[in-house]
Amino acid sequence: MTEMKFKRNFCIVAHIDHGKSTLADRLIQKAKIIDDRQMMNQILDNMDIERERGITIKSQAVTIPYRAKDGNDYELNFVDTPGHVDFSYEVSRAIASCEGALLLIDASQGVESQTVSNLYMAMEHDLTIVPVINKIDLPSADIPSVKKQIDHDLGLDSADAVPVSAKTGAGVDELFEAIVTKFPAPTGNPDGKAQALIFDCHYDEYRGVVIHIRVKEGRIKKGDTIRFMSNGADYKVDQIGIFRIQYEERQFLEAGDVGYIIAGVKTVSDVRVGDTVTLAGDPAASPLPGFKDVKPVVFSSIYPLDSNDYEELRDSMEKLKLNDASLVYEKDNSLALGNGFRCGFLGLLHLEIIQERLERDYDQAVIFTAPSVQYRVKMPNGEEKIIDNPTEFPEGRVEASEPYIDASIITPAEYIGSIMNLCTEKRGVQKNMSYLDEKRVELVYEMPLSEVLFDFYDKLKSYSRGYASFDYELTDYQPTELVKVDILLNGKPVDALAQLAYKPSAAARAKKVCERLKDEISRQQFKIAIQGAIGSQIIARETVNPVRKDVLAKCYGGDVTRKRKLLEKQKEGKKRMKMIGNVELPQSAFLAVLKEKEE
Repeated sequence: MTEMKFKRNFCIVAHIDHGKSTLADRLIQKAKIIDDRQMMNQILDNMDIERERGITIKSQAVTIPYRAKDGNDYELNFVDTPGHVDFSYEVSRAIASCEGALLLIDASQGVESQTVSNLYMAMEHDLTIVPVINKIDLPSADIPSVKKQIDHDLGLDSADAVPVSAKTGAGVDELFEAIVTKFPAPTGNPDGKAQALIFDCHYDEYRGVVIHIRVKEGRIKKGDTIRFMSNGADYKVDQIGIFRIQYEERQFLEAGDVGYIIAGVKTVSDVRVGDTVTLAGDPAASPLPGFKDVKPVVFSSIYPLDSNDYEELRDSMEKLKLNDASLVYEKDNSLALGNGFRCGFLGLLHLEIIQERLERDYDQAVIFTAPSVQYRVKMPNGEEKIIDNPTEFPEGRVEASEPYIDASIITPAEYIGSIMNLCTEKRGVQKNMSYLDEKRVELVYEMPLSEVLFDFYDKLKSYSRGYASFDYELTDYQPTELVKVDILLNGKPVDALAQLAYKPSAAARAKKVCERLKDEISRQQFKIAIQGAIGSQIIARETVNPVRKDVLAKCYGGDVTRKRKLLEKQKEGKKRMKMIGNVELPQSAFLAVLKEKEE
């Protein structure tokens, strides 16, 4: 067993696409804990979605051995983290289980907004930070300029920065030495009362819940009875060990170690990320401080396509919640779609990923309703209520306020005009504008969160050719003119399509939804009216024309009155049909309304 002074726990944090997973690949390859023929790119990204999109969604831990130049054998535990703003909760959990962080900066892109916010997160937890300049093999790499940004924007010492190329492996040996010499060894007493922080878990079909822990104090061994401090549930440890890509069994884990426990946990809801594990026989006096609470910002309802699949969907949501602690959900039901769940997400990408994971990993066919944010509404009886579901919105005029964010955008100076126009269009008010250097500008806008939900991110990327980076934090609530837009099909409201909207842009929003539905609904024997309404006032309308049988086909010539008589008869029949005709909405109709892209 390695002595504590030869252990190092660290994570890799960076802005999206700066090469964290590639660097993790090089560290694993150098340590030779896996055969070359089993080695593949993004080895720690074990979900198909992560590989396809080239993003990391889940933090992954791995333990690698390293013989340093001083002749000692070290045990390095590191966690590869996501870069996207929607997964910052994953990053905060990884940071809470480490003593050091490698802050990765792209040599051609420089410091971007997520780089800064991840740096602050690491500083809050008092981590030792080592800046790493990645992608030095690129022709566009500008190392002197990045060093200047490290000094100026981040306030770190650029002399400590380690230049590497994760792709070619250049500089990785120097990085290993920096990890050993600059990061502190973990602290804790292996003979104290056991305290271990649960920083992640996942569900394994054969083993039950696999709990990822960082042991802070004491020792936990195979056969011990452990206790979860949040709910007092006790379980016996079947297997304990460390991550070496595969599971590697150990007899025990002690203070300073990162590893896993399998204890035959079948009740998924017993395990909570951020909880403290201790020994049932000799429990610790108090739990470890957990992570900050997750605050969902986007809300949407999920319904099974077939209402008989509700139980299955519930089980899938439980398992997914275990793997993604930032998912918040509660029961919900709708007249049109039956029983389902109201869910809270950290952003639109998070919503998309959850949808894909439900469909791929758990084989669920689901429908999502239009995303919404939390509004504060003063009810007619005077009490204030927080509402994120359009069905709870009261009738008539109401006072409402919506959440605002401070959006920080870092962009090359040449795109500044179109980005300022975009922010103004989205009701943004400029708070600050500063030139970070001669090429890059930081814009800070105050804007409503609901405006960012739909197509803001897509437009920002296309206006700046992918160079602008975006980060935001919630500030406060401000008064707004809020209305509920109902969508009616043949005069009947469909509750799953209702949306809460800002009054001046409600008509444009309703028109867009009606146009999209018109393309999705198949033509019937009768005319279908698709309407957008605020209360009893219709603000948008589209019509799906009927399929018409040619009743005049058998008339060769003859009197015009005979033809008119046949047409009138057909018209009467259509009228009767319209009165009793129901419209079938395909699943694609719900999805079409969600699309953020402008047609």
